[in-house]
Amino acid sequence: MSRTIIDVYALQTVPPSNLNRDDTGSPKTAVYGGVRRARVSSQAWKRAVRLAFADLLDRSQLGERTKRVGESLATRIKALDPSQSDETASALAADVFVASGLAKAEKKKGEVKDVESGYLLFLSHQQLDNLAAAALEAARTGIPLDKGRFKALANTDHSIDIAMFGRMMADMTDINVDAACQVSHAISVHAVDNEFDYFTAVDDRKADAAETGAGMIGTIEFNSSTLYRYATIDVDALHRTLGDAEATRAAVEAFLVAFARSMPSGKQNTFAHRTLPDAVLVRLRDSQPINLVGAFETPILETNAAGRVELAAAALAKHTTAVENAFGERPVASWVTQVGEKTAVLADLGKAVSFSELVTGVGEHVAVTLGQSA
Repeated sequence: MSRTIIDVYALQTVPPSNLNRDDTGSPKTAVYGGVRRARVSSQAWKRAVRLAFADLLDRSQLGERTKRVGESLATRIKALDPSQSDETASALAADVFVASGLAKAEKKKGEVKDVESGYLLFLSHQQLDNLAAAALEAARTGIPLDKGRFKALANTDHSIDIAMFGRMMADMTDINVDAACQVSHAISVHAVDNEFDYFTAVDDRKADAAETGAGMIGTIEFNSSTLYRYATIDVDALHRTLGDAEATRAAVEAFLVAFARSMPSGKQNTFAHRTLPDAVLVRLRDSQPINLVGAFETPILETNAAGRVELAAAALAKHTTAVENAFGERPVASWVTQVGEKTAVLADLGKAVSFSELVTGVGEHVAVTLGQSA
């Protein structure tokens, strides 16, 4: 059966940075192709994408992931009915989540203090608004909101970020949402060795010139790299969750922009590491997702004649052609946005366009595909 799959590939160079730290504060790494690579986890970049969605989509199209579900719902109840006191709104919110079985109300001297879930709950703003309205209706009619009603309200009007990245509720698995988007861990196309920045800070109030020494000393670990990044979107799954072709197109276009322009914020004040990709390649397929990371199984070794970006672009172009020829894979459509001569070889893999034209082109193709399948 024909599918609609969007594969997104990017090469991106970042300066000395610590985008994504492990539990010791060191930049995350991974061994691939027998050498240690810089790594940025998929979770870190997905969060950056979700945050970027706030500037690209209307709030009604997004969701909220929090343990402080009572506070969130109580705020909405008060917004719908300002006559409700803070205490009453909190109690109504607690009733909703206690009835659902997803949270327990913490009480102090017989009064509801707050309600928190045992893990992060991901609900769309529309779902939370619907639950707030249902809580007020239950208070008015005296008919409590039960678990079945909660499920019904929490399993409709899914937001774009929930549809993209999925939702897991361990205590209510029948309203889980399968992610339509998968994001790989970004890895460097070359080997890396982490370095240490030794820094000192001077106390501004040390007026006595005779008193020497720093007020503070420390070290920060960092590396620099050219990253290979990959993500894939199952457009059919996205459309099934959202139930609307226009919303599906908006989701795809927003993701492309956010994926290319977002950046994990680890130590960003220290390193000012925000860059844009050297190249973005999008392949629309009708078979399956294909991660082309094999292009960099042999680590890139820069030379005096060519740097990492140029050699990485050549390796990606060569590997893409080899894999697709070997398996008879032919993309339905392909777009390329590349910067300068170093990545010019990638322009042969698709329609060479500006990034805004790439986003529009993919969106238009998605709209046509969904229109034909409707």
